[in-house]
Amino acid sequence: MERPRATNPQPTPPPPTLSPPIPPNLPLRLYTSHLLSTWNSRVFEFGAVLFLASIYSDTLLPMSLYALVRSASAVVFARVVGRWIDEGERLGVVRGSILAQRCAVGGSCVGFWGMVKMGGMGMKGRWWLLGVVVVLACVEKLGAVVNLVAVERDWVVVITEGDEVGRREMNAKMRRIDLLCKLLGPLTVSSIAAGSIDVAIWATLGMSLLAVGVEYRCIEQVYDMVPRLRRGRSAPSSSDGDEESAARDSLETRRLVSDVLPVSESSLAFYVNHRAFLPSFALSLLYLTVLSFSGQMITYLISIGYTSLHVGLARTISTVFELSATWIAPRLMGRIGTVRAGIWSLSWQMIWLAAALGVFFNIHGSSGGRIPPATGLVVSVAMSRLGLWGFDLCAQNIVQDEVEPDHRGAFSTVETSFQNLFEMLSYITTIVFSRPEEFRWPAVISIGAVYVAGGLYALFVRKRRGHLFHPPRSACMSITSMAGSAHVLASTQQEALFSSIF
Repeated sequence: MERPRATNPQPTPPPPTLSPPIPPNLPLRLYTSHLLSTWNSRVFEFGAVLFLASIYSDTLLPMSLYALVRSASAVVFARVVGRWIDEGERLGVVRGSILAQRCAVGGSCVGFWGMVKMGGMGMKGRWWLLGVVVVLACVEKLGAVVNLVAVERDWVVVITEGDEVGRREMNAKMRRIDLLCKLLGPLTVSSIAAGSIDVAIWATLGMSLLAVGVEYRCIEQVYDMVPRLRRGRSAPSSSDGDEESAARDSLETRRLVSDVLPVSESSLAFYVNHRAFLPSFALSLLYLTVLSFSGQMITYLISIGYTSLHVGLARTISTVFELSATWIAPRLMGRIGTVRAGIWSLSWQMIWLAAALGVFFNIHGSSGGRIPPATGLVVSVAMSRLGLWGFDLCAQNIVQDEVEPDHRGAFSTVETSFQNLFEMLSYITTIVFSRPEEFRWPAVISIGAVYVAGGLYALFVRKRRGHLFHPPRSACMSITSMAGSAHVLASTQQEALFSSIF
């Protein structure tokens, strides 16, 4: 009887490399640090508007200058910020941003208090103090940008490396924190300011100072729990240390000279030519809007008859929709993928803003008063925010997944520069069209920007997937049945094509 031949056993493939599990206490510390940073940023941002409005009650010029210069600082210094995030020691970068924010808020609150109390010293002294407050606002804005980009676009990616589902969930929870702070922070400071501007200024300062120690310690504990966050540096050899030292000195000199430019040609070219450019730029375009429940639209609603109570209710409803996006978007991405979820979210936003535009042009021509059509506008804008924040999470996931680790800071700060640039353009639209009856034109420009963003992202989807939307399954079945038995081969090929699309 023939003995069976011995077969060489096939080598067993190595098991897939699993990322180290996230320590159980890490998310709580990360979310606590993010909560305190975002809370103080939102409270100060909204409080500064209230303080300036009470000091300069007869003109919008100081507040407009304050907002424009504050946003411009993020554009001008984007290159410096990006290089610091990419090359600096991670913990030192975030700690530096925390201290910069808190010192700037403290100095600004003292400046606001001085402007309130020095009414008898004349307008010239107030304008000098306003200049100091504007400079401090730029420092606070840069600190907030550094903290946001470093933690959301770098730390979260490193912490959740190899765990795509965990990253989506962490992104969603951090965005949820942002939106809660966006709602509750302004509500808190405005409630205090209703009683006393002085108390509101000192309360803003007190909240900022009380939070700094906890925030500082929490981010340090997160850093200690994740060894991958330590960024190594190569030391030069002693043999050619002098030459390398001279080269480094020359490089640093050139960097200091070139840093006067907001974005270098190389970083801009890297951003534009990167495969994540289109979703990133589409997200930036959405910042060119006056159709959000912030100062411009709120001022307009009050001018046509909304009360502060109505505005508060509208803002609360809008925030509920925005928060719901942080639960819906991760589940949508899990079912249909991040890229498709992005086009679905943008399409939702575009549909509701088209409805808002139709309602908007009926406001001033309505015979039944302005409040009912204005309420239709509010509802349409609130519904569109569900798509906005859904797309925000999708675009953030795409950037996190595709941007190389050594360039996350540079890429994200160029993106932030465009966001602030478009935000500045939105302010300019309401400066040019400053009367309430002209608000329709900034609204048209805002909706146009959303549709341009939708077109750019559709181009990205077309390049990435080869198509935009799935054809209806019923259409596939009807085409197959009409083909008949004489076209079996063609039907088979067609079925294969549609199944690849599905």
